[in-house]
Amino acid sequence: MSLREVVLCLALCVVLFALSLFLQRLWISWMRRLKIGQAIKKYGPAAHMKKAGTPNMGGVVALFVLPFAVACAAFVGLADFKDLAGLWLYPVLAAMVGLLDDGLKFRSNSSEGLRSLQKLLLQIVVTLPLAIWVAARGVSLLPGWELRALYAVPFLLFLGVGIQNAVNVTDGLDGLAGGAVAISLVAVLLLFRTNAVIVSAAVGLAILMAFLWHNANPAALFMGDVGAHLWGGFLISICVAADSLLLIFPIAFLFGIEMVTVTMQIVAIRRFGCKIFKMSPLHHHFELSGWGETKIVTRFWLAHTVGMAALLAIIFFAREGGV
Repeated sequence: MSLREVVLCLALCVVLFALSLFLQRLWISWMRRLKIGQAIKKYGPAAHMKKAGTPNMGGVVALFVLPFAVACAAFVGLADFKDLAGLWLYPVLAAMVGLLDDGLKFRSNSSEGLRSLQKLLLQIVVTLPLAIWVAARGVSLLPGWELRALYAVPFLLFLGVGIQNAVNVTDGLDGLAGGAVAISLVAVLLLFRTNAVIVSAAVGLAILMAFLWHNANPAALFMGDVGAHLWGGFLISICVAADSLLLIFPIAFLFGIEMVTVTMQIVAIRRFGCKIFKMSPLHHHFELSGWGETKIVTRFWLAHTVGMAALLAIIFFAREGGV
């Protein structure tokens, strides 16, 4: 990017941060006025009961801000409108699944929305068109390392559905999921050079920073399933747009670990009748071990940063060495 483009991008991000901050404050006030808040799962940590009633669905604000952001970025010439809109299309569609889930929870005034199978099918429905389109045009695991069309569809279905659920299960502590996505987007800004990818990552980071302002412990706002699905879908969309699909593994390092612990716990309970962790996902295990919420979040952010850096180093060294 040229110096002019960098300055314009920074200016846009400042505007988006301020706008998002303002709209989230309005969203919090509106949710409180209507007495709509988070319903806490009865089988979750007892300490979370104090969070009942906290305004939720903070990801909705991003859905209002994104069209303005894309239009402004295209208007000032930071990137082509089609590239920006195409990059954000899948995350927005994924967010619609989360929005439906959140809506059902609020209508029933419980922590249960869509059934697991219903959510899975809807996630597949919104991900399948992306997978087919990518397979048809071709996608690279890394630049110069093409993924065969035969494997692209199932691989992208697995990644797309998996990352949506992984971000969702990670979103269990104040600031944890949002902060981890923000760290991932900083890595994206350092790794990629395509204007549409850089601008989109910067836009996402600005919106997330404003959300974290309200989501810091003790949270005044939760992102909800709509936010978790949006940012999970965005991480995949970024890697597809950058022709570096393999980089989803380091970029989504923490989310993958959290999802693996859930899978391990389910298998252990159903197959062997025992638990590996006190509670899954992993952050709840440490909660029940006596760690404070802020300590867990901070250490998980650090682990995400270190794990992401280590995996990136392994991938690039292997690539350079021809492995």
